[in-house]
Order: sequence, then C-alpha cells, then structure tokens
Amino acid sequence: MDLSQAWKLMKLQQDAMKIKKELENTIIEAEVGWLVISVNGEMKVEKVEFETLDLIPWLSQSQKEALEKAILESVNKWVKKSQELASEKMQGVMGQMGLNIPGMS
Repeated sequence: MDLSQAWKLMKLQQDAMKIKKELENTIIEAEVGWLVISVNGEMKVEKVEFETLDLIPWLSQSQKEALEKAILESVNKWVKKSQELASEKMQGVMGQMGLNIPGMS
C-alpha cells in the first residue's frame, strides 16, 4: 500500500467515525397509539414508554417500568443478534470476492 492509499484509508476511517457519532446522537421516535419507542441512528433503542395505562390499567408504576425495560432490552438484544448475523453473512461474501476486511465480524 502506498502513502496515497494509506491517506485515503485514514480519511475514510475518520469519515466513518464522524458518521457513527452523528448516528449515535440522532434519535427517532415511533409512536403507535399509547406506545412510544425512541431509537438512535445506530438502531439501538434508547427509550420505551407507555403514555397511558388504559390498555393495562392494573399495572403499578414499577410494573410499567419493568415492562418498558424488558421491551427495550429484548429489542436491543434482537437488533444486536441480527446485526451480527448480517455481518457474518457479509464477511463470507466479501471473502469470496477476495476482500478480507479486518474487523468485519
């Protein structure tokens, strides 16, 4: 790899880190009826909130918070597993193309 290619690679890495930071700080809210889920640009759920307890009126505040936390954690676990699976599949394709990219797993 010559110096020009090294500089281009370094610039690409810097651009990728900048985009990653922007995505971390971007919050998208999806609201369906009484449920609001806030997700950052990296597809990590930041917040789950029931705006009303009309659907499940017998829930106490602590049960509501536990349910919100369970939804948040289960969705984040699902997203992480799906990203890992996609990364494994892409790594196989990239390998077949002769593109062995470090850290792509």
